[in-house]
Amino acid sequence: MLSLKQLTYFVALAETRSFSKAAARVHVTQPALSVQIKDMEQFLGVQLVERLPRDIRLTPAGQIALEKAAQILDLTRDLEANVRLQKGLAGRLTLGVIPTIAPYLLPHALTRIKAAQLDLDMRVREAQTAELLSDVSSGRLDAAIIALPYDLHGLVAEPLFTDRFFLAGSSARIDRLNSKTAPPRPSDIPPDALLLLDEGHCLADQALVVCGLTRGRQTVDLGASSLATLCGLVAQGFGLTFVPEIAAAAEQAASPDMALMRFPDPQPERTIALVRRKSTLSSAWFTDLAALLVDAGDVLMRSSREKG
Repeated sequence: MLSLKQLTYFVALAETRSFSKAAARVHVTQPALSVQIKDMEQFLGVQLVERLPRDIRLTPAGQIALEKAAQILDLTRDLEANVRLQKGLAGRLTLGVIPTIAPYLLPHALTRIKAAQLDLDMRVREAQTAELLSDVSSGRLDAAIIALPYDLHGLVAEPLFTDRFFLAGSSARIDRLNSKTAPPRPSDIPPDALLLLDEGHCLADQALVVCGLTRGRQTVDLGASSLATLCGLVAQGFGLTFVPEIAAAAEQAASPDMALMRFPDPQPERTIALVRRKSTLSSAWFTDLAALLVDAGDVLMRSSREKG
């Protein structure tokens, strides 16, 4: 009979296309993984993997096995999550958070979790939105905190709070903009003055949308790896960028030469949301976690609004 361990090893091998990388992913030795794959092939009576000198390829039977194995593992993770979280916000919880939210929201959220004396072992993973949603869908994460709008591919989202964008630049540059008769709108920002995060960050995509730009415009600088890097650059006069309210207080404290200004209404914004799988029961743990995050977000929003 096939085991979940064998299915896990096989999926890891198919995804990494390497026995050594697959073994590292599932924390076993390469010979141990190879034996399990051979046992799986022997039980099914078919070859699943073509073993090449520096690569592996799935046979037609292997492709079918991969699809079914992934479905079985997804169902297993979903079963485990539903049972584990039935008692509410307690036990082990795996949470994903995007980089433009994690360093700002999590400290406030974790403070509230500690104050509530919850018996919660929360494991946090920081990654970009597409990767987090994939992990939620597959059951590797119970939930994730992301920014909308974003295609959720069938996941369920609980909006937490609205996060508006400031325009950020050096004090001198922002003073010049404030002295104008009419404050600039996002579409008024010269593309060659705009600095954004690199490929894959949803904050950059959202900023381009509100400016009416696309990634095809080569005059937009899309190279910084973190919001802190962007803030440090614009504070020294290297262009302008967008800073979400959630990050305003922390980033201005870290870069005191950076100035912020609000756009006129309707202000550009994103919605911070908590997402889960549809198949995961909407039980107390999800509602309780959302409430904690809303409370933490409210504190950050009040702090940023004091700045403008």
